[in-house]
Formats: sequence, C-alpha cells, structure tokens
Amino acid sequence: MLTVLRQIAQEIDLAGDLPSALNVVARCVREAMQVHLCRIYLIDHKRKKYVLMAFDNNDILPIPSQSVALDDGLLGLVAERVAPVAHLNLTVPEENNKLAFLGVPIVYHRQVLGVIAVEEANHRIFSEDEEAFLVTLAAQIAGTVMHAKDMGFIFHAEVTPLESTCLQGIPAVAGVAIGEAKIIYPIADLDAIPDRHITDVDAEIERFVTALDAARLDIIQLQQRLESTLPKEEQVLFSAYLQILNSADLKVGICTEIEKGQWAEGALRRVIKTHMMQFSAMTDHYLKERAEDILALGQRVLYHLQEKKKEPLNYPQKTILIGEKLTAADIANVPVGLLCGVVSYSGSGNSHAAILARALNIPTIMSAAGLAVTELDGKLVVMDGYHGCLYVDPPPKLLQDYTLWAAEEKELDKELQALRSLPCQTSDGHEVALLLNAGLESDAALALTVAASGVGLFRTEMSFMNKAQFPTETEQRNLYGRILQAFSPRPVTMRTLDIGGDKPLPYLPIHEENPFLGWRGVRFTLDHPDIFLMQLRALLSASEGLDNLQIMLPMVTSVEEVNEALQLLQRAYEDVSAQGFKIVAPKIGVMLEVPAAIYQIEAMAERVDFFSVGSNDLVQYILAIDRNNARVCDRFDSLHPAVLRTLNHAVEKAHACHKPISLCGEIASDAVAAVLLLGLGFDQLSMNAGILLRIKWIIRTISYERAKALVQRVLVFNDAALIRMEVEKVLDEAGLGGLIRAGKR
Repeated sequence: MLTVLRQIAQEIDLAGDLPSALNVVARCVREAMQVHLCRIYLIDHKRKKYVLMAFDNNDILPIPSQSVALDDGLLGLVAERVAPVAHLNLTVPEENNKLAFLGVPIVYHRQVLGVIAVEEANHRIFSEDEEAFLVTLAAQIAGTVMHAKDMGFIFHAEVTPLESTCLQGIPAVAGVAIGEAKIIYPIADLDAIPDRHITDVDAEIERFVTALDAARLDIIQLQQRLESTLPKEEQVLFSAYLQILNSADLKVGICTEIEKGQWAEGALRRVIKTHMMQFSAMTDHYLKERAEDILALGQRVLYHLQEKKKEPLNYPQKTILIGEKLTAADIANVPVGLLCGVVSYSGSGNSHAAILARALNIPTIMSAAGLAVTELDGKLVVMDGYHGCLYVDPPPKLLQDYTLWAAEEKELDKELQALRSLPCQTSDGHEVALLLNAGLESDAALALTVAASGVGLFRTEMSFMNKAQFPTETEQRNLYGRILQAFSPRPVTMRTLDIGGDKPLPYLPIHEENPFLGWRGVRFTLDHPDIFLMQLRALLSASEGLDNLQIMLPMVTSVEEVNEALQLLQRAYEDVSAQGFKIVAPKIGVMLEVPAAIYQIEAMAERVDFFSVGSNDLVQYILAIDRNNARVCDRFDSLHPAVLRTLNHAVEKAHACHKPISLCGEIASDAVAAVLLLGLGFDQLSMNAGILLRIKWIIRTISYERAKALVQRVLVFNDAALIRMEVEKVLDEAGLGGLIRAGKR
C-alpha cells in the first residue's frame, strides 16, 4: 500500500485543482482495493449536506447520489464518530442490494471536512490494513481540501465571512479600517511554467535581460510613487528588492540554465524555486519571509517575459487590499490616500508587505485562513487589526460601532505623537528604555521617527543572505557604520552572525535532520573563526569615533562558548588596533534564547556586560511549540505560566549580579505582556517601531509599584487565559483599553 500511496501523492501533485485531485483519489482507491465503488463526499455546512465531489465505479453499482443529508445513515455515522465505520451486510432499500461498506472521515484540525467511502456489491470483510490505508489517504488530502475550502473554491455560499461572522487571522498592524474589498491575484504563475528546450541561447538571454530590466523599472516607479508619503529612509525597503534583482548570483544562475538549453521562463522558475527553498527552510521568522519576496520578484520578471499588457486596476476610495500572498509591491501599487487596510491569506508580521503597511500605519491582518477571495471583491468589509478579525457586509450596529472606534483611533494616534519627546518613565519615576528591533536599514530609520532610545537588536545576517558569497570586511564595515552613525550617540546592539542549520547561506547550504537544535548561532561562528573574526573586525572598526556599539552573542548554551567568543573578540580588537583604528572596547552581551542559558546567568555575568532575552525562541523552546506550525500555533502563548516564571528568574538573577537585562521579541509589542515585563523589572524593551509609542503610553500611565504587584498576583496563576484577563482588567482601569481593542478607551 505504501507504493500506492506514493503513486497517489504524485498524481495529486499533477492534478492541478481539487476536483481533478479527488477524482484521482477515487480511481486509485477503487483500483488498489479492488472494490466496485469509491465515492468522496465533502460537507457543505450551509446546506447541511454531503456533496459528492468524486466517484469511480465499474458500473456494477449505480452512480451515487449527488448530495446526502448530514445525519444520513453510515455517512452521518462516520462524521459523528470521527472514526472509520465498516458494515458487512448493508441493505439499500431502493436498490434491494446487499453491500459491504467502509467509510473514513477527512479531518483537519479536529474539523470533519468529508468522507471517503468504498463499497462492494458482494459479502466482504475489509482488513485492518485496508482501513489504515484509507485513514492515511484521508489525512494526506485533508490539508489540500481545507485550503480549497478556505480560498472559496468549494461551497462558496458556505464561507462564514459573508454572514458577518469574524474571519480570523493574525494581527500584524493594530487598528480599525472600513472600506471596500479589492482582490489582488499574482501577476504570473511560476508553477505553471514547463521545461522547454531552446537552441538560440543568445536570443533567450536577451529576452531575460530585457524582462529583468523592466522588473527593475517597475520597482523604481513604485518607490517614486511613495516618495511623498513614505519616510525617505523607509524607501530602503524597495532598495532591498532592487538588490535582489541586481544580484549577480541570481542573474548568473538563470543565464547558466539558459546556456544549458533551458528557455528563459524555465530557467527563471528553476533558480527562483531554489532560492525560495533556501529561505523557506529557515526557522528565523524574519528571514523565512524573504522567500515570498523572491517569489514576488520572480513573478514580476515572468510577467514581463510573457509580455503581458498591464491593465490598470481601479481602486476604491477606501481600499481594503486582500489577496492570497500580498507583497510590498501590491501595497505600493495602490494610489496614495486610497489604502485603508491589508489582509493576506499567508505571511506574517515579518513580511515586507507587513513592514511596509506598518510604516504607513495601515491596519493589517496576515495568515487569514478561511479567506474566500473568490467572493469578497467589492464587498463592504470591516477590519479589526487588534484581534485579527475581518467582517464582510457587516450589520448596521457593528458598522456603526467600528465607525465610531475608527474616529477615536485617529484622535488617539494624534495624542500619542505628543509622547515622542517625553521620557519613558512610570508615574513613580522608574525608567525603562524602549529600543528597536531591526533587520534592514529601513527598520532602523523608523526609530528616528518615534524617538527610540537606540537599537536593541540588529540582525547582521541579512548582509550575508543577500550576497552570492561572504560579504567582504569592507562591505560589512560600511553597513554597520551607517547604522551606528544614524543613531550616535544612542546604543546599537549588533547580534553577531546568527546563521547555520536552520538558516543556511545560499552559497553554504547546510542540511540537518533537526535544524531547530542544530548548527546555528554562536555554534556556527565558533566553528568558523575566520568568518567570525572578519565580522568582529568589521563591527569594531565601524564604531571608530562613535563608541555606541554593543555586541550580542546568539544561541549561547554554555559558559565555554562565551569564553571562546571573548577570546576571538580580543584577537579582533588587537587586529583593528594594529591597523590604526582608535576604538573603545564595546559592551558584550549574551542573548538568552535557550533555557540552559537562563540557569547559567550568574557564571556568565562574570564575563559579559548585559543580557537580552530573545523571547521568540525562548518561548518556543520552553513550550516545545513552533508558532509557525498551523497544527499547534494556537497553543503558543507567551503568557504561559512557565514562560513568566522563567522570565522572572532571569531578571532576578541578572539584577542580583548587577547586570542590566533587556527583552527583544514580539511579546514586547503586546500591550498585555508589556505591563508584565515592566513589573518583572526589565531595564529595556526592544520592539517594532510601529508599536513603540503605545508601549510608552503604558509605561507612563501605570506605576512601577502597581505593575510589580500585578506580577506577584499572576505568577501564582496556572492558566494563561486568566493571566491575560487579569492584566486586561488593569489596563481598562488605567484608561488604556484602546491598546487592546478597537477605539480609544
């Protein structure tokens, strides 16, 4: 049966659409199990019926009914039990036949989507192996069925948003938006491109270069479109796109494929897919999203290769942009002043689409599973960016409420601007520095607009990821120097190269069975002292005359790793001093991402100057949950009691050793978590620029003593939901309800 399952999987991949795929399944099942009939029903909850989607028979049994009531007979029993149901001697009254029946449910995340059933006109006992075969097959196709259902490709009328219920996604940019849905589709489909042999290599290369130039011009024009509304520094986002299009590695790779006889479209597909696979394999959420950027640019080049004529899109006066995989270019295409909200079926808050929306302060929802894009175009929609909810054709009362809250939000944003120049301290005088997480120069530029106290985390790996080889020491020095200069005299914490294992370089692929626990962070750099020393020299020399550099070591698990890193740092310091650079030794810190490091703080404190909790990875390791895994992400909760107690331990130990401790991670951007981080005693919080003024509002409103008392109350709770409710009550009492829900209060 394993061979059959593999064959079915291969044929499904070639099917192209869900009906074709299900017909493949029905045919292969009937042939493999040698039964008279295989039928596949999917549940249409709107009509409360099973709908026949595919069947295959040998004409011995009649064609099955096109639809069946949900509570009907054995099909209903399969769904009710959520388990296989077998019957040896089933009587069908209208046919007066005796049938052997075996049905298994198609289940995705506890939801029954349909049933696969096989029938035999003769007496037959189905074996356990046959039952296991059907169960395995149902599990394999469940994800495909769910995706088609979410996208509105089946049972359009059933999709819940059209009944004004909440379509749930992940909040990426908080806020309220009301407008008309505008659906955006990919401009070209790389997956639909076949291989094709050519003989005129020069002509094909010329076609590719012409299309590449046209794609570059597109990006430049999009950048110019936003010149008047987007901060100048933030336009570096589009420079990142141009950097990818200008990459020698990309161009040479495609030309090499063409020289082998592959046509330009096929060569483009091959190279783009290879680059995407490298980024998609990474667990760093920020870098993982770069795969979508590469795909978007590949589609743009393909668009010009196919010589399609651009048809101007008509955008509503209040556009809510919706699509399966929205890109920054999709957002930039909307005329200035018309864009109100952004909703993407896939992606995260680290995507360039979300970064650009955040820079423009546009409410955004990502990973909106259940998005029926085929039905939403032109619909009136309401977005709640606080809770990731999208309402379609909202009832009058709901529309009235959100209209009021949207107006209140505009008032609140204006009021928050007054906080830019005020100190970040509590009402009883306790100071907390707010810093920025950054991975691009554009991220860093945002800090200047919100008066951040510096950069708490700069991901240096981007300069390595966007190259065809290791960047030179001079290239690194120039980049680091620009960041340090922009913030001088405010501190900038540069995280040393966090790459390897889960984040392979395009030119140094690393394959591991378990990259989450693999060769990454400081483990990689210590094993490559040549690469590490080059980066350390670039960092140190870039700080000459600025003296605002701090260096942080990622993924540390032992004191020995700290000792080795410090020895290499001393060598780098001696090297740059010998070259004539006049530098001040920077502060050195350890990133607390692994539980093992938390319980070695005292020993590490004797060797380093500060600590910084990397909450994204730390929570993942404490809970053993990958929050990007759709199967378990609903269990990922940064307010889990174990997480709070671990953070409390870290702060207590660091302060007992008289070392400052900060936190960089998404929980610093969560208003509820931020109150607890204040009460826990973190000295600094590092976050995305878009949320910084709102977190400052919290700190300036709630006293340090009150926050500490709150922490002591919730540390004994054993339920994350109760912890969140307790903190939200405090926020409401302090007049900060506008940070956790739509509206001003």
